[in-house]
Amino acid sequence: MQTSHTMIPCRLLPLHAVLRLGLFQGSVGAMAYVFSGLLNRVMISELAMPGLLVGSLLAVEQIMALSRVLFGQVSDCFAISGRHRIPYIWAGTMLFSLLSLLSVPLIFRLSEARVDADRGATLLIVVALISLFALYGLGISMATTPFLALIIDRTSEEERPQAVGILWCMLSIGLVLGAISGNLSLRSLDGVMDPAVLEITLFSYVWRVVAMVVLLTFIGTWGQEQAQLTRSCARDREGLVGFADSWKLLKSSNQVLIFAVFLLLFTLSLFLQDPVLESYGAEVFSMSISETARLTANWGIGVLIGLLGAGFLIVPRIGKLSTARLGCWLILFSMLLLMVAGCFGESVLLLSSTFIFGLASGVGTNGVLCLMLDFTLSQAAGTFIGLWGLTQALSRALGKFLGGLLLSLGRLIEPGLGLGNSVLPPFLLVLAIEGLIAFAALLSLSCLSMRAFREDTDKTLGQLQALEL
Repeated sequence: MQTSHTMIPCRLLPLHAVLRLGLFQGSVGAMAYVFSGLLNRVMISELAMPGLLVGSLLAVEQIMALSRVLFGQVSDCFAISGRHRIPYIWAGTMLFSLLSLLSVPLIFRLSEARVDADRGATLLIVVALISLFALYGLGISMATTPFLALIIDRTSEEERPQAVGILWCMLSIGLVLGAISGNLSLRSLDGVMDPAVLEITLFSYVWRVVAMVVLLTFIGTWGQEQAQLTRSCARDREGLVGFADSWKLLKSSNQVLIFAVFLLLFTLSLFLQDPVLESYGAEVFSMSISETARLTANWGIGVLIGLLGAGFLIVPRIGKLSTARLGCWLILFSMLLLMVAGCFGESVLLLSSTFIFGLASGVGTNGVLCLMLDFTLSQAAGTFIGLWGLTQALSRALGKFLGGLLLSLGRLIEPGLGLGNSVLPPFLLVLAIEGLIAFAALLSLSCLSMRAFREDTDKTLGQLQALEL
């Protein structure tokens, strides 16, 4: 039996619906600033926790992406009140919002235990924090995997680049607004090292962010999915394949593995610096907490412009693959700029470099997300999206862990090198490795072939449907 991936024409997703769905993306972006831009900086620079510990905690959150394939398959097959996506998005949002609040007091209890040299309490709180970050990652996976599957459900292949551009712009807007709100709300902490003052102010700020995240998620997703939802503008849900057959489709083409390797390298090239960038600004450039929030804001604005530019200008002109390739080159260039800024101590160049890094991230991410949706079969959308989400999240986990590990390793070996600067070289090590990974992602792109993917999966899908008949 011959099958085709061609979709039946459907009504395009209205712009107002895309923008409203983007409120959820914005909420995820704001929460990303809290976890990856604020708390990690406070833990490393204000509370003097080892970079390896902080990177490991952030990595644990991402390791829970192992659940993404499960949540994708579950949301494909099991409806709640007739809906396959929205209930899981709501449940995941409530879970990660509650846990983000609990993280603040636990972090400061860990700091107290370390100051008191209480090994038993320190170990107990570290275990509690690991569990909390793991459950937080579970909540993120539960919410975001069905969300991306919902986008596939509601869009045609032709409109996805624009929809992806808008939605990931909203993610960047949320990140930027989170950073700006942090800059405005936390100025009273500039120069403050008293843990009691830090804890009260940070908890109050995180509480306000959580309230806004929950509210915007409900507003953004309410009514966005019809009960008894039909398959993404093309097939009824009865046309879906089961879990075992989904895995057969995943294994049917080596292009799936090649794309997964590229996705891992590309994501790693974005997130290796994630645990240490704010501390880079704090320790090398003597920036305060509110000032390092500008780094996140600049990066987010760059991402916003990059996503929009790629979605509406670059992808239509040069294609998805070339856009992803351009993004990798820009990431490599921005890593070099960040290193030069540190060598010369130029804070203005640092801010400019983070903007260029954001621009590179936005351009590359749009191209990669469009490729990711192309490398997804509508008949097993949840499973494929779960796999891509798993690959990205495990890469982020590896990036956060390696970023903290490389920083700690650099600090360990730097005194023996006699370079005369005990602060800068460990950060340069992280940035240099990240640049090399971006180049490796470039090399892997040359092995991708959409034609081979479609031919392999069409053949396997035809065999599976023939067996069912």
